[in-house]
This record gives sequence, C-alpha cells and structure tokens, in this order.
Amino acid sequence: MINKQVQIITNFLDETRALGEKTGKHLDPGTVLALTGDLGSGKTTFVQGLAKGLDVPDNYYITSPTYTLINEYPGRYHLFHVDLYRIENYADFDDIGLYEILRSDGIIAIEWADKLPKNLLLEYLAIHIDILNNESRKISIAAHGLREKTWD
Repeated sequence: MINKQVQIITNFLDETRALGEKTGKHLDPGTVLALTGDLGSGKTTFVQGLAKGLDVPDNYYITSPTYTLINEYPGRYHLFHVDLYRIENYADFDDIGLYEILRSDGIIAIEWADKLPKNLLLEYLAIHIDILNNESRKISIAAHGLREKTWD
C-alpha cells in the first residue's frame, strides 16, 4: 500500500545530495530506503546526502559498495549502505547478512532494490531516480506501509 508519493526534479548533484540530507534528518530507526534507477542516475549521490542528514562524520567518504556489497557508517543511527548490483540470487542475501541488517534499528539504504524478492519489505521508502539529462534527475519517493510524516 502506498501512503504518499512525491516527485522532485533536481538540476545538480548538490540538489540530489541536499534532498538525501533532508530525508536523512527525518528518518526513524529501522527505516529502509529502496533505491532504484539506471546506472549513474544518482543513487549513491542521494545516499551521500542521506549520510550527512544522519550525522555520519565528515571523515567518512560515502562510496557505492559495489564490490564490498555493504558499507556501514556511524551516525545518529547506523547507516547500512547496501548495493545489490552484483548479487545473482536470493541465497546471497543470507551470505552477506542482509536479513540480519533488515532486522536492525539502523537506517538501511539499498541500491538496486529491484533485485529484492517482491514481498520482502513491508515498510519502506521507495526512491526511484530517472535521468532527465546530464544534470537533471526526476526523483520519485513513495512511502509503502509507513506512517505519514510531516517534514519542515
């Protein structure tokens, strides 16, 4: 069930990062963000801003965990940055500890979330990023099963 959906156009990487930061400032423990979009659309850029909004210290450089699969960062809440791009089957989720992370009270940002089984996540923010041109992105955010929250 979708509670609310919004679409935002960003015109620069900094605007995508700022949207991630604003999102991070308002998340509750245990929130899962399911990020989808083409390669190079800005999923990691969004997570960089998310980390800032979660007060991850500046000395942590947020990169895509394409090869490590999961990066963990300290902050107001632990941030688990998951990249499923190289995952080939559901059995790998257990091997990388994904199910355990999903039961944590951290913030879980999952890139390539469209590789997850359809009914695995009951409550999450779906964030889809479309490339409009070299600089501009259309970011669609939909809350699934989450209580509506008012952001300042």
